[in-house]
Amino acid sequence: IVNLLLLGYFKYTYFLVDTINQLFDTNFEVTNILAKVTNNICGTQFDISTIILPVGISFFTFQTMSYTFDVYRRKIEPVRNILNYAFYVSYFPQLVAGPIVRASEFIPQLFLKYQLRREEFSHAIFLILSGLIKKMLISDYLSVNFVDRVFENPTTFSGSENLIAVYGYAIQIYCDFSGYTDIAVGVSLLFGFRLPINFNSPYKATNISDFWRRWHISLSSWLRDYLYISLGGNRKGKIRQYLNLMITMLLGGLWHGANLKFIIWGGIHGIALMLHKWFQALKLSIPSSKLGRVVSIFITFHLVCFTWLFFRAPDIHSIEIMLTSIFFYFQLPVLFSFITSYPLIIGLLLFAYVVHWLPYSIKETYRGLFIKSPIIVQFIIIILVIFVLYQAKTSEIQPFIYFQF
Repeated sequence: IVNLLLLGYFKYTYFLVDTINQLFDTNFEVTNILAKVTNNICGTQFDISTIILPVGISFFTFQTMSYTFDVYRRKIEPVRNILNYAFYVSYFPQLVAGPIVRASEFIPQLFLKYQLRREEFSHAIFLILSGLIKKMLISDYLSVNFVDRVFENPTTFSGSENLIAVYGYAIQIYCDFSGYTDIAVGVSLLFGFRLPINFNSPYKATNISDFWRRWHISLSSWLRDYLYISLGGNRKGKIRQYLNLMITMLLGGLWHGANLKFIIWGGIHGIALMLHKWFQALKLSIPSSKLGRVVSIFITFHLVCFTWLFFRAPDIHSIEIMLTSIFFYFQLPVLFSFITSYPLIIGLLLFAYVVHWLPYSIKETYRGLFIKSPIIVQFIIIILVIFVLYQAKTSEIQPFIYFQF
C-alpha cells in the first residue's frame, strides 16, 4: 500500500485531480506536499505547483513490491543488511527502464563470488553492440527522419505514409526498448549479475497471448504472477478469468502513464486476450500449417500495430485522423513515390523486420560466431560498429522511449 501510494502521488495526482475537476466541475489544484513542507521547515522556495516525477519510479516500485511478495511467499529470506536491499532497488543498469528484476532472482546473486568467463565477456559485448545498433542505427534514425514527423502532423501525409509510420513505430519502440535491455543485460553480465531476458522476437507471435510471452517479459510475468494469479487467475471460472485478464491489462496500461490512451491500449489488449481464451475454449484456431502460422503472425502483428497507435499518438483526435487516412485516403501512387524518394527509410525498415523475423537458429549462429571469434576480431567489429553508429547518429541525443514511464 505504501509503495502504491507513493507511485500514485508522484505519477497519477494530475490525472486524478483533472478527472475530479471534469466530473464534478471543481477547481482543485495540484500541490507538491513535499515541497510545501520543506519550504515551511527550511525556508526554501521550491515550486509547490509542480510534482517532479522521480527517475524510474514505475520500475523500482515494482521491484520493491516484488521483494515484499517474495519474502511473504517465502521464496527468499529477508536480507539482514539494508545496504543489500538498497543495492537491489537502486541497481543502475536496469533501474530506469527495466527489465524489472525480481528479488528472488537478483538478491541471491549478491552473495555469490564474482566470476566472468571468456564466453560471458564476449556475450556481454555482443549484447551491448546489439543494443546500440537497435537504438542508434534503427530506432533513432526512423524516429527523427520519419515516424515523429508523421505522428506529429498526420494530416500532411497520405494514408499509405501514415501506415508506414505505424509499421515504423512498431519496430522503433521494439528496437528502442529491447536495445536498452540488451545494454542493461550486457553491462550487468560484465558486473557478474545475470538478468532475465526481456524480449523474444515479439512480432513472431502467433496470437496475442504469445505476444505477451515475448514482449516486455519481466512486466508481463510480474503482472501475471503478482496480479492476475492473485486475483484468482483461471481458477474461479471463465467469467472471473476474463474479468481478471481485463483488470490486469487495464492496470498494465495505466502503469505506462496517467492518460486515457494508455487505458484504451490496455483495454484493447485485455479484450484480445479474452477473445483468444474464448476461442481456445471453443477449440477455434487457425490451422497449424506453415500458411496458418504466417496468417496467425500477420493478424497478431497488425492487431499489435493498431494498439501502438494509442501508445504513440499525441491524442485520440490524431488517432482518428490517421485511421481515416489509412482506410479512406490510402493513395497507392504516393506509396510508390515515397519508396523511390526515401529508399534509406524503407531499406532500414525492411532490414529491421527481416532481421527480427529471421529463424532463431540463424540468430544463434551469428551470435555464436561472435562469441567464439578471437578478441582481436571482436575488437575490429566493435570499431566498425562505432564508426557506423557515429555516421548514422542524429544531431541530438534521443532519450529511450521508456524513460517517460
